[in-house]
Amino acid sequence: MRIIVVDIGNTSVTAGFFEGNRLARAARIETQRLADQSAAIAFFHQFRSLGPSASVLASVVPSVNASCAAALRKTTGSSPLVVSHRLRTGFRWGYGPRKTLGADRIANLAAVAAATRGAAIVADFGTATTFDVLSADRTFIGGVIAPGLPLMTDYLARRTALLPLIDVNGKFGIPGRSTRDAMRAGARLGYRGLVREIVSDLLALPESRNAVLYATGGYAGIAAKDSGLRWKMDPNLTLKGLMRLYRLNVLS
Repeated sequence: MRIIVVDIGNTSVTAGFFEGNRLARAARIETQRLADQSAAIAFFHQFRSLGPSASVLASVVPSVNASCAAALRKTTGSSPLVVSHRLRTGFRWGYGPRKTLGADRIANLAAVAAATRGAAIVADFGTATTFDVLSADRTFIGGVIAPGLPLMTDYLARRTALLPLIDVNGKFGIPGRSTRDAMRAGARLGYRGLVREIVSDLLALPESRNAVLYATGGYAGIAAKDSGLRWKMDPNLTLKGLMRLYRLNVLS
């Protein structure tokens, strides 16, 4: 069984090639580049020699769905399984309306539901930061959506005349000794407080006490390091969730 799984996010697209249960290859590209079908075909062509026969597509960017789906059909010879609330997920729903839940969050919850026996909170640290709560009986009870780490500085650069666009990575001082240092300190300290406060409130819920914390997404490393919380880090959690959804809906 050779499957391509695709996670289309607001900033980037991540594609993974699974051979059985093993993630054998992964690749990433900027989302806006795949709006062009020829670029999408070229991106997925790298997997063609591996002999994929099927694919799974999860997207939160509708404008690139058609070009990616067409490219996947050309690569695999079949239409992709498109992730939505209508699929079997491996968890119960205590959330509504279901159709508003992003495909990436569905995949993350599917992966965590298969990986843990108790309650769990899964945080995806990307352009936006999402926190989703799964109770011990595998019920998705809801979540929290907050700005992602890059938005802490990007908005300031766009909405002010003199503040620059900065990279949030790297060291910073307290207090900041330059404008860039002060902005980095504000972003990182503010984000640390945001993450801690949200997780603290979620862990206080009866359904999620002693929950295992899962972290994924491009900024998970920074967020987890800064927060002082104990996270299970898995950069491929969403891809694993997509493979889980394929198994539940096609192979079961």
